[in-house]
Amino acid sequence: MATPTTTAAGAAAAAPAALPTTPKPTRAYLSVSVDENSGEVTETSRFKYLPGHPRQVRFDAKAGVFNLGGQTVLGKSLRFIPLAWHIFQDNILNMGRKTWAELYFVDDKGAVCAVLFHGYSVENLYRLIEPLFYDDLTLADVVVTATAQKKQTEKEGKTATYYIAEFSYTAADPAEVQARQEFAQDFAIWREETHTGEADTKLVHGYRVPAPAEQPAQLEAADAAPAAE
Repeated sequence: MATPTTTAAGAAAAAPAALPTTPKPTRAYLSVSVDENSGEVTETSRFKYLPGHPRQVRFDAKAGVFNLGGQTVLGKSLRFIPLAWHIFQDNILNMGRKTWAELYFVDDKGAVCAVLFHGYSVENLYRLIEPLFYDDLTLADVVVTATAQKKQTEKEGKTATYYIAEFSYTAADPAEVQARQEFAQDFAIWREETHTGEADTKLVHGYRVPAPAEQPAQLEAADAAPAAE
């Protein structure tokens, strides 16, 4: 019985066509897809951000919890890699002039968020920043965990309970650190509601208020690169 043979030409014809190779994204916060038919390459941001209007995460110092927009409770701790922050003194949110720390990060849904701390919580944040500084690191290089800690005071025989934030950190994935650093380079990270133009800035990283002429371009860039759902 004859044994079937396959010619080199026949083998080439039988082999499946090679799929397009997915190129490396131009920025670490982008994901790349290739259309199998046209070969067209599309880059999409993994992060979603409306410039000047990040998602608001609040630290409720009375209840000792973090919440989203004052409604959805996120728990007693918050874990994130900061992409920008600034520590400043200003009169914001009708609360009088205080020392504030505003940290920006990306949540598990890819949304850029901002969270504010003041008072003793800011002092505790400095206690985290200091050892990082002497180890040639910043908050942008680590995963920060902010945890509500219960405190009590007595005044006129009455006990008052409140919460402050305490901070700790662990190592962060270098690829995720790079993604956030590059995103902060490409977009002005700020919050319109807490910007008065009269702040006394103490410490800043990645935070930038765009000039008026930049703002339309920032919005167009955000619309052109929506986050993948």
